[in-house]
Amino acid sequence: MDSLHPTQKGLCNLPGDSEKVIDADEEVFILYTELQAQDYQSLPSSTMTSFRGLGHVDSHQDIVFLKFPLINPVAGSSSASAASNTSSELESSKSRRRARKKRDTHRPDVIELEIQIAQDKTSLRSRKGDTGSVVWRASVDLASAILQDAHFPPSIHPSLLDLSKLRNAHVLELGSGTGILGVALSPFVHRYTCTDVHDLMPLIHKNLVLNFPEWPHECNISLTALDWTELHRTSLSNRSRFFKFDPVDLLLIVDCIYHPSLIPPLLATIDYMTIPDVTTVLVVVELRAEDVIREFLSCWLNVPAWEIWRIGNGERDIMKRPYAIWVGIKHRSETS
Repeated sequence: MDSLHPTQKGLCNLPGDSEKVIDADEEVFILYTELQAQDYQSLPSSTMTSFRGLGHVDSHQDIVFLKFPLINPVAGSSSASAASNTSSELESSKSRRRARKKRDTHRPDVIELEIQIAQDKTSLRSRKGDTGSVVWRASVDLASAILQDAHFPPSIHPSLLDLSKLRNAHVLELGSGTGILGVALSPFVHRYTCTDVHDLMPLIHKNLVLNFPEWPHECNISLTALDWTELHRTSLSNRSRFFKFDPVDLLLIVDCIYHPSLIPPLLATIDYMTIPDVTTVLVVVELRAEDVIREFLSCWLNVPAWEIWRIGNGERDIMKRPYAIWVGIKHRSETS
């Protein structure tokens, strides 16, 4: 892919260093090699590896207060590089900066958003396999990246998501957990649907009311129970009877890949919810167990008619390691 010409896949913009995923082993080798190199570069020489824990923001608090400082990149442009220019180049650079500043005087340089999210510490420790009762860093970092682009659209490099299309899109999230992404992103989409297992419905409900006191009235965000294992056990002929959803433009899966037993149900749900050549699937993972990531990719690549791309960091370092982001498009035929 030409590094200067990003490619659009559905609702997503792929930076020029994005690559099509062909082989699971090769993809895992690339990801974990980059992860290891990044760890070594960022750590003291006496430390051989870094560990962020499982990825909770803070599993000891009943309510976490998440702050998102969003910075206007135009206001933050540096003049340091201009010092080595000729006087005419310097003056031209100053003129351009004055023009940009004039155009943006009506926009604040920094916007700080705050979201309150309730957690269920008791369920996290008492309910076997519960991972959705607390806030995870991957959701916070993805929300931060999208909020930054939504408030200060980049002028040179494209945003991660096509914001103009997003405003008219139905976004459905699998494994919403606490509902943080729905709270953060629903103001920028036409409609947002949070889904998760039945046990997590009360927690998501609580957080929607906490952040949108008028919910469910006059809100574009809804809540529906969806258990992947139940869908997976349901025959293909009966799924449409028991699992009814409006057409989805963007299917969002964030940090849901952690146990091998959930991979077949998750992929069955992704495949079922996707409309060929219409739905864009965005999968975000924090790289932990290498074998689980390999199995997920291998199984996804074996589902017919899918085209999968790894989103590169580009010039903006969008959610660099330890994260990986894939975009999936299902085609009407196996030729892509």
